[in-house]
Amino acid sequence: MHNIKIAPSILSADFGHLLDEIKEVERSGADWLHVDVMDGHFVPNITFGAPVLQAVSSHTGLFIDVHLMIENPEQYVADFVKAGAQMITVHAEACTHLHRVIHLIKEHGAKAGVALNPATPASAIREVLEDIDMVLVMTVNPGFGGQSFIPRTVHKIREIRQWANEMGHTALHIEVDGGIAASTARQVVEAGADVLVAGSAVFGAPDRAAAIRSIRDSLV
Repeated sequence: MHNIKIAPSILSADFGHLLDEIKEVERSGADWLHVDVMDGHFVPNITFGAPVLQAVSSHTGLFIDVHLMIENPEQYVADFVKAGAQMITVHAEACTHLHRVIHLIKEHGAKAGVALNPATPASAIREVLEDIDMVLVMTVNPGFGGQSFIPRTVHKIREIRQWANEMGHTALHIEVDGGIAASTARQVVEAGADVLVAGSAVFGAPDRAAAIRSIRDSLV
């Protein structure tokens, strides 16, 4: 289980000391930085926009993974790439013309991902699987941090990984987000995930390095 990437979600960070929080998880062994953008429409919460990303992106060497939980994401792709996003993930449920939005992200120079809510079947992204760099399988309903992992979502990870392998798309990342901790990491990795978003499990721990290490140790 090598090459598993840990992506702490800043949704669970102390926003009053955001740069310090990011620096700490970077020192603690994080691989990516996961940025949850919420608009209060697609999900029942509001977080922040491109200006906040712009403020932090120049202060970290971590790969910046932006998860747009917003309606009409195509309107904001250019702004987020300009602000430092290296991966932009949109929701299949929020895009009427998903193929078009994927290629818009790539035209702006970022990698493209598609997210699936727990109730959305894997088949929703099968027709675009060869066009994308990542699938994000939501293992909780999006909108809030600290929720409990939904075990029934694991079969989708296995299904998507099998399709990707059959297509020869072995570089596809499968990211999981929601309730990921040392107790749940192994089952999603065994199903085929290789990027683990951890919010409260990392930022809610007094020792962030120990928290990241415990997730990695659970995979051995």
